[in-house]
Amino acid sequence: MRQRHERGCKLNQPRGTLRMILLYLPVSAAYLGSAWLEWERLVQPARTELHHRIAIASWLTACALIGHAFLVSSAIVTVAGLDLSLANALSAVAGMTALFAWLGSLTRSLPGVVVVALPVAALASWLPFLFANPHRFSFTEEPWAALHIAVALIAYALLIVATMQALMLMGLQKRLHRGLPEPNAGELPPLLTMEQFLFRIVGAGFALLTLTLATGIFFSEQLFGKPLTFNYKTVFSVLAWFAFGALLVGRHRFGWRGRTALNWILFGSALLLLAYIGSKFVLEVILRR
Repeated sequence: MRQRHERGCKLNQPRGTLRMILLYLPVSAAYLGSAWLEWERLVQPARTELHHRIAIASWLTACALIGHAFLVSSAIVTVAGLDLSLANALSAVAGMTALFAWLGSLTRSLPGVVVVALPVAALASWLPFLFANPHRFSFTEEPWAALHIAVALIAYALLIVATMQALMLMGLQKRLHRGLPEPNAGELPPLLTMEQFLFRIVGAGFALLTLTLATGIFFSEQLFGKPLTFNYKTVFSVLAWFAFGALLVGRHRFGWRGRTALNWILFGSALLLLAYIGSKFVLEVILRR
């Protein structure tokens, strides 16, 4: 009987894998289809026949985001607790990044960013399936801990969107300095307008990052049941906070803009990347903790 049961389990494994693939595949396909339509909108002059493609792209993105939210929430919320492995966290942040980029494209405040954010989300949506870590859970019965983590992920997503926007502005500035025309200038707002919106995103991300660090530093024992330890992740998170804070102060006091401001955004984002992804990669992939 035991051998028959084990044989049945082995036969069911490929079926379960196929069912999971059929769940993930439509999400990534919708992301990529929408990204292609958004790319056409960006590089081609605005024409009447493109309007229905914009509507299709919006529907595809909405469906992809809903499906992605279902998949990543199913991976994170388990009966044993919150599974906050690197794969799950990256997938969640990529989904929120795609959401913010899409909302920005609808208002024409973040043109072009969605073309990068959607393919990244398409790839990241597969991470919980490809790199499942069922033994790495954060056990907590405190709802405030879950809220703390959610705020942190939203802060990361906003600052990633700001980084993508900064890279796009750098590319546009280089084209202008070389005397090259802007791609589809009719679809792009003025550089100054895009830069102003960029700083609004940075300000929102910085505020949430401040809230995350403050609650983590002063209420660590209440949230997670253990005192704060100044490890690799904490140090680089604080350095990233100082970098974004210095950028906002420099913008307000000295009028920083252009390449100076964009470099500070990239510097702060690199520190934040090292703080979270670097520490999680070392712990989960190298040290296997």
